[in-house]
Amino acid sequence: MKVSQGDVVRNHMSIELILRKAVIQDLNNVVEIFKSTIRVMDDNGINQWDNVYPDEEVLRKDILKGQMFLGKIDDRIASVFVLNQEYNEEYKNGNWKYKNGSFIVVHRLCVNPIFQNQGVGKCSMMLIEKMLKKENIESIRLDAFSLNPVALKLYERSGYVRVGKANFRKGLFYLYEKKIY
Repeated sequence: MKVSQGDVVRNHMSIELILRKAVIQDLNNVVEIFKSTIRVMDDNGINQWDNVYPDEEVLRKDILKGQMFLGKIDDRIASVFVLNQEYNEEYKNGNWKYKNGSFIVVHRLCVNPIFQNQGVGKCSMMLIEKMLKKENIESIRLDAFSLNPVALKLYERSGYVRVGKANFRKGLFYLYEKKIY
């Protein structure tokens, strides 16, 4: 997948999010952002991630495979996400509307806690959609933890449609899909 380095999107708060592919030198910062995010999620009763997943090895592999992307604000990592065509066996439970078209799966969307509640998650999804439209990808698929109201609201307000359910280690997740092209 090609990435247009420097793709930019602005939100209603005039925050400018700039996209770039993660490199191995970003790993320590990415790991720290995930650890901080996990603490915030735990404080809010969202027990989705932990020291088992996503751990440093998972994040390292994402970078080495060239599948991790960073949204940056003022040269600081504001968001992290992974794009690929990999998915869990549980995705068979999805009533996917665009079965025969090209699709990408969004994994591990994480907003750095110092940038939360500023529309960075929405901006990240807008950047993803903008990038994938350039690649002629028809739809985006993802899963979201059923007990993460912030993520559910983000995806549903961004036009993602719930197409099924999956059970992972931490419990019930909803499967989502959006046609973008």
